[in-house]
Amino acid sequence: MTAKIEFEGKQYELPVVLGSENEYGIDISSLRGTSGGLITLDRGFKNTGSCESAITFLDGEKGILRYRGYSIEELADNASFLEVAYLLIFGELPTETELEKFHSDIKKESLVDEEMKKILDGFPRSAHPMGVVSSLTSALVAFNPTTVDVRSEEAMYKSIVKLLAKFPVLCAWAMRKNTGQPLDYGDTSLGYVDNILKMMFKKANEEYKVNPVVSSALNKLLILHADHEQNCSTSTVRIVGSSHAGLFVSISAGVSALWGPLHGGANQAVIEMLEAIKEDGGDTKKYMAKAKDKEDPFRLMGFGHRVYKNFDPRARIIKKSADEVLTDLGIEDPVLGIAKGLEKEALEDQYFVDRKLYPNVDFYSGIIYRALGIPTEMFTVMFALGRLPGWISQWKEMRQQKEPIGRPRQIYTGANHRAFVPLNER
Repeated sequence: MTAKIEFEGKQYELPVVLGSENEYGIDISSLRGTSGGLITLDRGFKNTGSCESAITFLDGEKGILRYRGYSIEELADNASFLEVAYLLIFGELPTETELEKFHSDIKKESLVDEEMKKILDGFPRSAHPMGVVSSLTSALVAFNPTTVDVRSEEAMYKSIVKLLAKFPVLCAWAMRKNTGQPLDYGDTSLGYVDNILKMMFKKANEEYKVNPVVSSALNKLLILHADHEQNCSTSTVRIVGSSHAGLFVSISAGVSALWGPLHGGANQAVIEMLEAIKEDGGDTKKYMAKAKDKEDPFRLMGFGHRVYKNFDPRARIIKKSADEVLTDLGIEDPVLGIAKGLEKEALEDQYFVDRKLYPNVDFYSGIIYRALGIPTEMFTVMFALGRLPGWISQWKEMRQQKEPIGRPRQIYTGANHRAFVPLNER
């Protein structure tokens, strides 16, 4: 199967690649060489496939998301986050024995070198937690300087386990630094998600008890964020890793890419929007009208999605958890009340229904994180916690497929050749 491009009277025949879900892609790898320099221009890479991947399938038109062939709905309802992490990274759901060993190995690596505290102490309390986490993740290289031998399954496994063990500690430390609390190392008797909650929320003078409703909601949120095909941060991890940069450094780059408000920072932007609405009197109808006014610069955060042209399948799942958390904790928060009001109006307003501008996963995750008492600046860190196994699996796949170093081309639009003018003549 081939496709043809005709330019200036010449035809170029290009192979067509067929994916396992009947997706077609024109392979333009040879186009520049055979045509004498012709390339394609695709701003934002919206129509360009950068790789072939067996990890995640996403169909935005139909609202489908699957990890390694398993639907996000089944995984969120039946699996633990650690099971999903294993699935993404190693390709299959673990047996009971495999999962126990995986968790045991992670717990053995969960201590972070004491000198990392000195790096953390160097940040002011006002530092954004994402900057802290990105820096601390990169700093892990100094304490694990050996380059990962990607040809060795054992070496790859050890590096993966170390990162899954230490990254939650760094995230929890970033939050405790932000809130002025003493650092916590966690409890190896707890499950992976429950231990994250304990490291984040335990008070020094109180015993910490896991709330099963909160634990279930966080487990689902982490699963829903675990991977999402070739988004900005995942593509960053792969392109940084394509230079043969190590796993920890590549993940650190992914954290930085996730930080932006158009990517992982969207759930923080939701709460900031709700706060602004509250400060202006809390009139949701006024702001729904502003959102529909094309001349108004106001943007309704947390509604619609760049990829999903229908309802975000992750939002369907987490909406229920958001309702359960708010009910169980008995939260009375005017900002969350505004969120529920916006949700109700958007689901009933024909303007939003016709345009399929439904609440997305960022909208509901922001509501849950605020209800749990997580600082707004930490929301994107929580996203990174969930996305970690996806980044790892994408980096691992890229290295094992021996992909070439990423090197996009460009169309130059600058000045033509100019003669140099000496300084005294300018």
